[in-house]
Amino acid sequence: MKVNLNRKFLVCSVMIPAFALSLMGAGFPDPPDEQLAPAGSPKAVAVLAGGCFWGMQGVFEHVKGVTDTTVGYAGGDKKTAEYETVSTGKTGHAESIQITYDPSVITYGHLLKIYFSVAHNPTMLNYQENDVGPQYRSEIFYGNDAQKTIAEQYIKALNDNKVFRKPVVTKVEALKGFYAAESHHQHYLDRNPTDGYIVAMDLPKIDALKKTYPEVYKK
Repeated sequence: MKVNLNRKFLVCSVMIPAFALSLMGAGFPDPPDEQLAPAGSPKAVAVLAGGCFWGMQGVFEHVKGVTDTTVGYAGGDKKTAEYETVSTGKTGHAESIQITYDPSVITYGHLLKIYFSVAHNPTMLNYQENDVGPQYRSEIFYGNDAQKTIAEQYIKALNDNKVFRKPVVTKVEALKGFYAAESHHQHYLDRNPTDGYIVAMDLPKIDALKKTYPEVYKK
């Protein structure tokens, strides 16, 4: 995202996002083996960054097993976790999404499969389409060693198998803190479905989720 939303509309409204450079669906590899948790297990949390957090939230709130999503900032200090400041690209923060999910319904690895294949383009370094700057980087903020291992193994598999025409540049870093964004950014896509940026950049990702993974799509 950019501070000047009118400029963002003019620049991006005519573009179609170039996520999933090579293949999706049946051809996209599964994540490392991971068992579903027993029914009734505590909810789990994943924190992911991949460009503008509006679209990331739009995708993951339609995934079965996801019980809550919050957009915010991760990677920097609490004192700089504010939109105008993060937009300078100098805070260390990335626009991120905190995903609360039921591990008896969906695994962390399958959340990453959606993240890598339809939610954003993991080969773009410090930008996503016309959103430019380190605050739009691709990054996984792991909460424990298991998440770190799954993320690193999956990235290696994607690169080793040359799933994309370019290397995956997604960073993997321990989560130091997640700070919720301002209220007007929460569920922005749901409240502004005809916004030019949303129509051009984000709705196609939700459509890709529905078509590519119909078994996990929820309205």
